[in-house]
Amino acid sequence: MSDPRTALVAGGYDAMIDTWEAWKDRIEDDPRAEWCKELLDRLAPGAVVVELGCGGGTPETRALAGRFRLTGVDLSAAQLARARVRVPEADYLHADLTTVELEADSLDAVASFYALNHVPRELLGRLFSRINTWLRSGGLLLTTLGASDVPGWTGEFLGAPSFFSGYPPETNRRLLDEAGFTLVRDELVTIREPEGDATFHWVLARS
Repeated sequence: MSDPRTALVAGGYDAMIDTWEAWKDRIEDDPRAEWCKELLDRLAPGAVVVELGCGGGTPETRALAGRFRLTGVDLSAAQLARARVRVPEADYLHADLTTVELEADSLDAVASFYALNHVPRELLGRLFSRINTWLRSGGLLLTTLGASDVPGWTGEFLGAPSFFSGYPPETNRRLLDEAGFTLVRDELVTIREPEGDATFHWVLARS
């Protein structure tokens, strides 16, 4: 069963799917394409990859599906419906990324772009541990995390209810280490959203 907070996020993205895409296109200095390319360059063609919080078929999803055997996971039914049209070569699961069950030692990489900052932060350590069990030895996790101390914020985001949560970078690093990951690349990146600057913790880690 989904946590009520993650279910709230899914309903919000169902409601604001078009608004969110227009908003995203106005963001400046977003490094997601650069980080996605690093994952593309590090994996062999045909690698098995899961994207958590895949959304509605972003350029990153298209890039990953064009090179790898990709499965996208999202709890927003509207986002998944759009992704299936835009990137039909991928497989999809309508599921909560905090509870989805995947086979152990079955993946070469897990990617998640701007999704884990919607996860209640007390669930992150357990989620990192579960991701590590899905990955084969040497598998990669590429993700964007919050970069500030946010126990939990519930409110309106782009006209729909949403939830955000996160830890400072030092706590993110500790949780990843405790889950069995070794950091490969670890950076704080500030982007300019329409409302102002926002800083995120980008991580590439190896199982």
